[in-house]
Amino acid sequence: MSVTLAATAAALFAIGTYLLLQRALTRVIIGLAILSHGANVLMMASHRRGVPPIVGKGDPSTFSDPLPQAFALTAIVISFGVTTFLLAMAYRSWVLTHDDVVQDDLEDRLIGRGGIADKEVADEREIHDEAVRERR
Repeated sequence: MSVTLAATAAALFAIGTYLLLQRALTRVIIGLAILSHGANVLMMASHRRGVPPIVGKGDPSTFSDPLPQAFALTAIVISFGVTTFLLAMAYRSWVLTHDDVVQDDLEDRLIGRGGIADKEVADEREIHDEAVRERR
């Protein structure tokens, strides 16, 4: 594998991951597309090079491996379908909210800090903790 192609794949993965972590839906869609391009570059860079695999022409041990090319073609089709689906969802979100930024969920922040998001869950937890203490 060429160092240049490996660095290109790494850069595409890094940029795609950065864009996936954004809150704007358009950046998420672009990040997913860049991430899939990075996967395709990595697959193309890692396959064995040789003569075209045409039956009856040359020694089979010198043929290139056609499987990474088939995987890349399949990945292109799948990423196209996923991108189309995400564009439709982003358009629907734009129609409803007139904004492409995903709103912040306060309950998710509370859970992320280790707090309890729901009062009923907190009450059930207290009842459970009291029952455990009584058993001891």
